[in-house]
Amino acid sequence: MHDLPAYVLDSFAFIAYLEDEPAAQRIQKLLEDAKENKCRLYISIINLGEILYSVERNNGLAKTHEALALIQSLPIEILPADNQTVLAAAHIKANHPISYADAFVVVAAQNINGTIMTGDPEFEEVTELAKIEWLKKRK
Repeated sequence: MHDLPAYVLDSFAFIAYLEDEPAAQRIQKLLEDAKENKCRLYISIINLGEILYSVERNNGLAKTHEALALIQSLPIEILPADNQTVLAAAHIKANHPISYADAFVVVAAQNINGTIMTGDPEFEEVTELAKIEWLKKRK
C-alpha cells in the first residue's frame, strides 16, 4: 500500500482547486486517482488552517464551513502537527526563506517521501529538501 505515489497539497493547490484555477485540473486528477487507490494525498493540519483563514477572510464564515466540509469529504489524509513536526518545521523556517506554514508542507513531504504539489514560488528555495511538482499559475 505504501508503495503508491504520495502527494502533499499545499494551500496554493487547494485554493486553485476550490477556485477552479488552471491547476485545478491536475488536482482533480489526483483526487480521482486517490479515490481509486492509485496514489495517496495528504495535507498538514497547519496548511488546512491556512486555507480556512484565507477562505473566511475572502468569502466569509459560511463559505469556510462549506470548504471544510468539502475537504473532509475528499480522499485526503490530514496530518497532525505533533512536537517532532513543529520542531522540524521550525528548523526549516530558520534556515530557508519560506513561510512557517510552508515549512510544514516540506516536513510532510519528507515524512511520507512524497511530492509537494504547489505553484508557490517560495518553494524554489527548498527544492533540495523535497520533490516538487509545479502547478500552473493563474494568468
